[in-house]
Amino acid sequence: MRALLRSLALAAFAMTAAPLPAQILDFADLDGWAEDDHRAALVAFRETCAQLDDPDWRPLCRLAADAGGSDASARQFFELFFRPVLVGEPPALFTGYYEPELAGSAHRTPRFAWPIYGRPPELQDGTQWLSRAQIETEGALRGRGLEIAWLEDPVEVFFLQIQGSGRIRMTDGRVIRVGYAGRNGHPYRSIGQEMVRRGTHTLDQVSAQEIRAWVRANPAAGRELLNHNPSYVFFRILRDLPPEKGPIGAMGRPITAMRTVAIDPSFTPLGAPVWIEKDGRDPLRRLMIAQDTGGAIKGAQRADIFFGTGFEAGEAAGTIKDGGRLIQLLPIDRAYAMLPDG
Repeated sequence: MRALLRSLALAAFAMTAAPLPAQILDFADLDGWAEDDHRAALVAFRETCAQLDDPDWRPLCRLAADAGGSDASARQFFELFFRPVLVGEPPALFTGYYEPELAGSAHRTPRFAWPIYGRPPELQDGTQWLSRAQIETEGALRGRGLEIAWLEDPVEVFFLQIQGSGRIRMTDGRVIRVGYAGRNGHPYRSIGQEMVRRGTHTLDQVSAQEIRAWVRANPAAGRELLNHNPSYVFFRILRDLPPEKGPIGAMGRPITAMRTVAIDPSFTPLGAPVWIEKDGRDPLRRLMIAQDTGGAIKGAQRADIFFGTGFEAGEAAGTIKDGGRLIQLLPIDRAYAMLPDG
């Protein structure tokens, strides 16, 4: 998700939706705060600080550049200049995403027959255009030379669009990295929820792995199921992104495995530190940075955790659907301004 409009990243941190309950907490109220690696969080925070051009953030970013020589000094930085704010009503919903590594071809072959497309020049942000079914089933873009690469099956195209970025190992030996370039303006619809509605699965059975398996086992019905989500994402080649860096997030900068989350920027400022208390099978208590967005990420207590690159990251991300709490760390003045009498 995932990396949406850069303009959203630059403006949304100053915006909130209709007021929600907000409670200022103490750092002592954050479960596991003292045990985290605050220096790693500070490194991730610096990655996107330059994009925060609001008066509340600029001085903090200057201080962040000189802080964090040790974990103790990084922790002190966050505790001195931020306050934890619980916005909305828990439980949160945490899911996961990742950067896929896929096989692909520069040309269509019997094996590689499913294209990913670059952004059509006539596409206008904020308006509805061709649906997924019109593009994939009816072939509305065929013959226009917009193909960036060809993949092995439609479910990989679908999940690449859900993730918003990926690495493609081409048959000629090259590895290209692709990132979000736009979408067709149709609303995102959950395939998992549709499987539950149709009665093929129960809610606890739905995962990214199960959706992949079912679509591959039922090719015709699977393609029809994928078309239930009319939203369609277009890509661009990221030519200058070092291989050791993560994909580009909504703020136009690389994101960091297990330190970046995608959030709803109507409620959580892009670029802000957020404290994650994820429950479930593998509990997680960690300071992360809100550096990305996603079409399915809606609400103040909603976050998508970036697990990294490749198969193992995808396996871990695809099984996450847990509750807990999401707590924003906001500059002190902004935190107190969120209170009803602020």
